[in-house]
Amino acid sequence: MTDSPCPWREHNLSQEEYEKILALMGRVPNYLELALFGVMWSEHCGYKNSKAQLRKFPTTGPQVLQGPGENAGVVDLGDGLAAAFKMESHNHPSAIEPFQGAATGVGGIIRDIFAMGARPVASLDSLRFGDLGDNRVKRLLGGVVAGIGGYGNCMGIPTVGGDLYFHPSYQGNPLVNALCLGLMRADRIYRGRAAGPGNAVMLVGARTGRDGIKGASFASEELSDQDRDKRPNVQVGDPFMEKLLMEATLEILERDLVVGLQDLGAAGLTSSGAEMAGRAGSGLYMDLDLVPLREEGLLDWEIMLSESQERMLLVVEPEKTAEIEAIFDKWDLLAVPVGKVTDDGLFTLRRGEAVLAAVPASFLTDQVPVYDRPFSEPAYHEERKRADLSATRDHGQWAGLLARLLASPNLCSRHWVYEQYDHMVGLNTVIRPGGDAALLRLPGSRRALALSSDCNSRYVFLDPFLGGAIAVAEAALNVAVVGARPLALTNCLNFGNPENPEIYWQFVRATDGLAAAARALDTPVTGGNVSFYNEYDGRAIFPTPTIGMLGVIEDIDDRLTHYFRAPGHLVVLVGQSREELGASEAHFLLTGRDEGPVPALDLEAAARLNAFLVQAAAERLLASAHDLAEGGLAVAVAESAMAAGLGARLDFSDPISTAALLFGESQSRVLLSLQPGNLGPLKALLAQSRLPYAVAGQVTDDGRITISHGRERLEADLGGLRQAWLEALPKAAAL
Repeated sequence: MTDSPCPWREHNLSQEEYEKILALMGRVPNYLELALFGVMWSEHCGYKNSKAQLRKFPTTGPQVLQGPGENAGVVDLGDGLAAAFKMESHNHPSAIEPFQGAATGVGGIIRDIFAMGARPVASLDSLRFGDLGDNRVKRLLGGVVAGIGGYGNCMGIPTVGGDLYFHPSYQGNPLVNALCLGLMRADRIYRGRAAGPGNAVMLVGARTGRDGIKGASFASEELSDQDRDKRPNVQVGDPFMEKLLMEATLEILERDLVVGLQDLGAAGLTSSGAEMAGRAGSGLYMDLDLVPLREEGLLDWEIMLSESQERMLLVVEPEKTAEIEAIFDKWDLLAVPVGKVTDDGLFTLRRGEAVLAAVPASFLTDQVPVYDRPFSEPAYHEERKRADLSATRDHGQWAGLLARLLASPNLCSRHWVYEQYDHMVGLNTVIRPGGDAALLRLPGSRRALALSSDCNSRYVFLDPFLGGAIAVAEAALNVAVVGARPLALTNCLNFGNPENPEIYWQFVRATDGLAAAARALDTPVTGGNVSFYNEYDGRAIFPTPTIGMLGVIEDIDDRLTHYFRAPGHLVVLVGQSREELGASEAHFLLTGRDEGPVPALDLEAAARLNAFLVQAAAERLLASAHDLAEGGLAVAVAESAMAAGLGARLDFSDPISTAALLFGESQSRVLLSLQPGNLGPLKALLAQSRLPYAVAGQVTDDGRITISHGRERLEADLGGLRQAWLEALPKAAAL
């Protein structure tokens, strides 16, 4: 096969990359060796177009026990406990086979967590789809939600939150990002390293089949109408087998039987074996005759590139292989020695004594080309800032606009989604889906963990730096409003084709903003995923750097929820409302245009707001707290009132337009409610924190909201609004 005049093309390599391989090897690689380079040097495995930019992220801190480079990041929780968490994408597979694409995305991220030695305890998902008026989009949504629920429910791992947005840019290329969190002992972190020459290499779990072959390469290409026949590139999952694999793996880790282990995800045996050897600076060989197969006739390269699910690669001391085999047999799983660790630095593949491929592991892992691509600011960037916002500013029918927003796909209730997930299994879920962040109790402790995911892709499209920073700040604020201190973040960076200078400009500027916000808010990046080539027939998605944020609350009884608690409680708005209608959900709803200046962000003020919320919660000054995000003040008030079955009467005198007050999306603002007797201490804390605020009114029991602003007023009965808010998504998603 290497007789082809362009042998690199079949493996998605460029001519320059092929020439580099020739120089490294000092000879012409055979077909199998070239296949190894093809997947390991793909964007999905090698991060060749993103690594130069990822280096600017803050990745260390006293709370970080393991940063990027392993299966998942690990954060110290104190008292000997740690949390492993990570977010990854399964976008292209979900576009082709939504159920299996989403299900195996969940399965893969779960394996990343227990590969670190942590027991998975919670999952989140971040989803993006096109226009729900399209039947294909409805089928994608239904299939993805069913796949997430089906896999997570069978595993007994609650799906406790996430986010869901719709926009035409995702019409042919949905985004399916999955986050998993696990708990572990801080002194028992396991890593994916093939250490100790002579140690056995064992393949455990499922047999290897033809599903998912070249999945890593598929994820590094743009989608088109011709890709709907690429179902063989999509993995097929079995959550019941993964449950057994998880329990068997955690048992052998508890018995300290393993030197290193790695999930078989993208590029299967190739990436797991090469990466384990590369991290340890060792070599490794595998005998393909020993690999248990699901079907006959698999070619050598198919075995190595298969992404069949529910598999792990272990490195163990030879005398412990029998004990591991017995444990996996007890769980009705295979555990088969397929090779050994060597000291020659080579990643070697054999059949018996016949050598099929021999490549220095470092060539596959450390010699991946790193591209700092040229980039240029798109013409739309300045054009879109010059927006005519008068249609929104002068709308006037405020109650009607609120009703339309609450029934719109991006702001309506998500209960249709999360009711398909088991979010209470394990009995650790304290705050259920539907609030600002999920909250999970730590067993045997007064403390709890908060989790959120967030990204406003319209902001990132219009201003990548500011949008990237806001994604971090908003995710941190989601955690802080439940009373938790933001600790660290993981991310999933979804962008179009990086070889397009305008797309790469989006990536560079968005990661600049993300890095700046992570530093300012003291939330280091512990790992994540980059997903490029999210395009359909040449049209790129909106840039979507999704942020998963982890926080900790010291006393679970200090927790806050977003809903009002009792009539007579005071309502306080913290933060500055500005004349900022650009990039808002209200403006898009009224005009269909993504345009206008993105709201400003003061990162120093955002950090002070987070600290204030954590302290106010700890001092039990608040009854509720809710951040103001998409839809602005009016939507936040309605959400807090509808969830409680109460009302609110508020009055503001801000020197801005009524539209900007009600529906502008100025950053770093929260809506608080509290008992009147706590107002004095709260004002003192606000003054100490140097935060602007307004005591706006009080909670009522009449089921109505009234927001006055000078001579203008929004008045609405929440009964009808709530019904429309609840029914909108199931109606829109129905085929």
